[in-house]
Amino acid sequence: MNQKPSSAFVGASWVALGAGMIGYLVGLWRSDMQLNEKGYYFTVLMYGLFSVVSLQKSVRDRLEGLPVTDIYYGLSWFSTILCIILLAVGLWNATLLPSEKGFYAFAFLLALFAAIAVQKNTRDSQSAGQQQQP
Repeated sequence: MNQKPSSAFVGASWVALGAGMIGYLVGLWRSDMQLNEKGYYFTVLMYGLFSVVSLQKSVRDRLEGLPVTDIYYGLSWFSTILCIILLAVGLWNATLLPSEKGFYAFAFLLALFAAIAVQKNTRDSQSAGQQQQP
């Protein structure tokens, strides 16, 4: 039986997701990078958010005994690891100050972690709501 997550945890998860995404995106907007570089970092963020939500869902489905193909499960893990590597390689080769590189890395990781928490909260809330219905 799944418990509905507390309002405080749901709120904190959404605030963390907003802070990570907005911080990252505002940093991109205000940066002196070329448009193609901004596009790269934006795409890595969007790919990362999608991949961690997909990974969280596939891991949770397997734990609950729902069918998840090995190929999808593996692709979810591969995508999550790949987006982190893509960000790391991009930042390693970027002509940014170390403090800027750290800012992007931490905002990215905050957004990914928060996306997992928001996905978990959404699923737990739906599960708890379905169990309460007669």
